[in-house]
Amino acid sequence: MTWASWLQLAALVAALAVCVPFVGAYLARVFGDAEGGGRAAAPGDRLFGPIERAIYRLCGIDPAKEQRWSGYAMSVLAFSGVSVLALYALLRLQGSLPLNPTHAPGMPGPLAFNTAVSFVTNTDWQNYVPEASASHLTQMMGLAVQNFISPVVGLAVAIAFIRGLARRKTTMVGNFWVDVVRGTLRVFLPVAVVVTVVLLSQGAIQNLHGFHTVSTVQGAKQAVPGGPFASQEAIKMIGTNGGGTLNANSAHPLSNPNGFTNWLQIFLLLLIPFALTTTYGRMVKDKRQGWAVLAAMVLLWGGGVALATGMEVHGNTSLTPLHVDQRVTAVQGGGNMEGKEVRFGSAGCGVFAASTTATSTGAVNCAHDSLTPLGGMAPLVNMMLGEVSPGGVGAGLYGMLIFALLAVFIAGLMVGRTPEYLGKKIQAAEMKLVVIYIVVVPLCVLSFAAASLVLGTAKTKILNPGAHGLTEVSYAFTSAANNNGSAFGGLTGATNWYNTTLGISMLVGRFLLIVPMLAIAGSLVRKQRVPAGAGTFPTGTALFAGLLAGVVVIVVGLTYFPVLALGPIVEHLTR
Repeated sequence: MTWASWLQLAALVAALAVCVPFVGAYLARVFGDAEGGGRAAAPGDRLFGPIERAIYRLCGIDPAKEQRWSGYAMSVLAFSGVSVLALYALLRLQGSLPLNPTHAPGMPGPLAFNTAVSFVTNTDWQNYVPEASASHLTQMMGLAVQNFISPVVGLAVAIAFIRGLARRKTTMVGNFWVDVVRGTLRVFLPVAVVVTVVLLSQGAIQNLHGFHTVSTVQGAKQAVPGGPFASQEAIKMIGTNGGGTLNANSAHPLSNPNGFTNWLQIFLLLLIPFALTTTYGRMVKDKRQGWAVLAAMVLLWGGGVALATGMEVHGNTSLTPLHVDQRVTAVQGGGNMEGKEVRFGSAGCGVFAASTTATSTGAVNCAHDSLTPLGGMAPLVNMMLGEVSPGGVGAGLYGMLIFALLAVFIAGLMVGRTPEYLGKKIQAAEMKLVVIYIVVVPLCVLSFAAASLVLGTAKTKILNPGAHGLTEVSYAFTSAANNNGSAFGGLTGATNWYNTTLGISMLVGRFLLIVPMLAIAGSLVRKQRVPAGAGTFPTGTALFAGLLAGVVVIVVGLTYFPVLALGPIVEHLTR
C-alpha cells in the first residue's frame, strides 16, 4: 500500500473512533425508553416533536401504547408486505407514469418481484441496468423511499431487542410505528440532507434529466445519464442499502466523484452500525457491554479489510511469469488493477469491498468478480458471517447479540451453570430460537446454490466453469440471503429462476430472522434479573469479546468451509 492509502485508512479509523460514541449516544436518547419509564427529552424535540405528533394523529398512532413482541413482529410484517406490493405495482406500471424521460417500460413480473423484495428487505440487489430500466419517479418514490424505510425497520427491531434485554417482568418491547417515525425523522432524513449537499459540492449529479449526448475528446458520441444521483447516493450509504441509480454504482464519477467522496462513503456505511454498540451499552446501562460487542465487530472487520486489501495490493500472481509490472510507480497504482477504478486503486477497492460486505450495504467501487481468489473470498466470508462485522443498520447489532447469547450458552456449559446474559438466564426456549436464527440462512443459501449447480436452465447461466463459477453462484445466494446485494459478475441473474429464488432468499434472510429474534426479546423481557454469582461469566470484558468473535468464526466455518474450499481456495491453489 502507498502512504496515501495508509493515511486514508488511518483517517477512517480515527473519524469512526471520534464519531461513533457521539452518534451512539444520540441514538440512545432518540429511543431512550429502554426500561419502559416513558420517553425522556430527546435532541430536536422542539423541531421534530410537532411533526411527529402530526404524523401520529394523521395515522391514528397512540405513541403511549406499546406492543408485545408478537404485535411488534406483525407490524413489521404488515408494513413490509404493503411496501412490497406498492413498490411492485410502481415497477410494473412505471412505463405509463410521469417523470420517465428515458421511456423505461414496466418491469416484467419476476424482475419486478425481485426488485420490490430486494429494496424492502434492505438488500438492493439489482438484476437490471438502473439508468435505463427505472424511471425517475420509480427511483424517487419507490427505491429511494425504501432506502429510508428498510434501514429504519432494522433499526427499530434492534431497539426492540435491546428493550427485551434491558426490561424485566413485563411483556412490552415498544411501539413499532413510533420507532419508525422517530428513526426516519430524527436520524436518516437530517443526515441524508447534509450528505446530499456535500456530494453535490463535490460534483455528484442531482437533476431530473434524461440522457444527454456529448462528444468525447476523440470525437465519438456518448450518452451521459441524468437523474437524482446525489440524494440516492447519500441514503444508500447511510442506510447500508447499496442500490444505486447507475449500473457502475459507486465506481461511477457522477455518483462518487473523487477520493474524498469515496472515503466519505466508506465512513458513512460503517458509522451507524458501529455506533449502535454505544447505543446498546447506554440503553442497558452498562457501557462495557457495548464496548465488548464493538471490539468483536472491529476485530472481524479488521480481518476482512486486511485480507481483501492485502491480496489486491499484492497483485495477481498469475501475471508474474508474464513479466507484467504490478508495482506502485508514478504512472500506476500497483497491485491487481483488473476491474478497478483507477481513481481509487487496488487498496481503495479492498477497503471498500471489505466494508460494504461487512455491512449490508452491497455498494461497489470495483468489480468483485475481478478480485483475486482470496481477495474475493474476503467479502464472501464477510457475508457468510451474517454481516455482523458490523452488519447493516440494526441487523448487525441484533445479529451479533444473537451470537452473544450463543457464546454465553457455550461458556455456561464449560462451567456447568445455567448461562446468563445481562442478569437473565438463557434457557431452552431462547436457545431453540437462537438455533433457528443461525441455521435458516445457511440452509437457504446452500440449498438454492446446490440446485442452481445441477438444474439445466440455471446451470447454463453460469458463464465461468469450475471453482470460480461455484464462487459466483455461492456469492449470489449468500448476498441475497444476508441482505447485502453486491454480486460477482459471470452469472446471468436476470432469469425467472434466479429472480424468483434470489427474491425468496431475501425474504428468508430478512423476516425469518426478525421473527425468532423478536420472539427471543419477548421471552427475555418477561424475566427477572438474577444477581451475578461466582459462576457468572462476565460479558463486558475483552475475554468475552474474543470469545464472541471466535464463536462467530467457528459457527460460520463449520457451516461454509466446504463451499469455500471448493471455490476460492481451490481457485487460488490451482492458479
